[in-house]
Amino acid sequence: MKIDFANLQHQHNLYKEEIEEAILKVARNCNFIMGNEVQELEKSLEEFTGAKYAVSCSNGTDALLLAMMALGIGVGDEVITTPFTFIATAETIAFLGATPVFVDIDEKTYNIDPSKIEAAITPKTKAIIPVSLYGQPADMDAIKTIADKYSHSHSKPHKISIIIDGAQSFGSTYNGITDSALGDISTTSFFPAKPLGCYGDGGAVFTNDEELANKMKSLRLHGQTKRYHHKYIGMGGRLDTIQAAVLNVKLKYYPKDLALRQEVADKYSVSLSGQCELKNIITPALTPHTTSAWAQYSIRVKSDHVHTSHPHSSRRDELQEKLKEQGIPTAVHYPMPLHLQECFTYLGYKKGDFPISEIVSDEIMSLPMNPYVTDEEIGYIVGNLQHI
Repeated sequence: MKIDFANLQHQHNLYKEEIEEAILKVARNCNFIMGNEVQELEKSLEEFTGAKYAVSCSNGTDALLLAMMALGIGVGDEVITTPFTFIATAETIAFLGATPVFVDIDEKTYNIDPSKIEAAITPKTKAIIPVSLYGQPADMDAIKTIADKYSHSHSKPHKISIIIDGAQSFGSTYNGITDSALGDISTTSFFPAKPLGCYGDGGAVFTNDEELANKMKSLRLHGQTKRYHHKYIGMGGRLDTIQAAVLNVKLKYYPKDLALRQEVADKYSVSLSGQCELKNIITPALTPHTTSAWAQYSIRVKSDHVHTSHPHSSRRDELQEKLKEQGIPTAVHYPMPLHLQECFTYLGYKKGDFPISEIVSDEIMSLPMNPYVTDEEIGYIVGNLQHI
């Protein structure tokens, strides 16, 4: 059996006629930048998420930049986030001249551990960026309580903003609210392999603050307030009209895709928990008040007391190789936490500073995840996992 990890081809075939007609319409109109489809998408995103303002942009990385630029984050500021995430989360902080300050993760959800945040706050802290990793929002009530404590302090008010990195979690919920409508600003990515993906790069920022929304609209157009008049130093961060056209079609079917992703995740969890032999596998944990967009279905392959046939490989590495031989693709999100990356050496962190992130990065492994994974494929994958 040969299994497709993201199965983008199958999804395209499902909506092929509508998507290709939408692309052709843009080509015929030759309105490739900021065409009507962009405004249509933003309105639909607002309706879907419940956020008052949706601003489309060029990709998920630029979404984070727009959010921080709108909040005035720059040289001398500190931004608290997690070291167990894709590099864009912290890279954008550093790009603006601010300092990423890492806090370890919760061992069950892999999201930032709120109980460790307050100890990392200093007078320079400008924002907290929780990451909705693998599609599940972080503990936003706890994080908001911490930010509010400093923002509303009677002695020394200290505004700490919350930016949600929702690159993997579009359509997820926390206490019934989409994570695009939480925090001061929320961001997402429409990279093709994301739960809602376009046919190139794309992203969006969301906020309930009109002033921030207008500033981000200006920032994505080089800081323009009107043509060739620039209030801010901005960027070329627009979403292409063709990508908006693709997303307009796919967004109509997205609730169905989310439901199918949940079904696939449930089937994985039931199948894995039913295999008593799989004592070395830890399945994903959802908190009771969240739903996940299931960007990934990531298990942990416990590495303690391992005796592998290769002295420099882990049980996970050997399992990946065996699954590959059986036509089962896997991925590791992420093999090295950010505090150990060469580009962040200047921050002064060392191995052992964030032990949970380090353990999880050694053990995490993502299985094929998309709305179209079949029962037969799940059975085949779980069956092969038994042989670790």
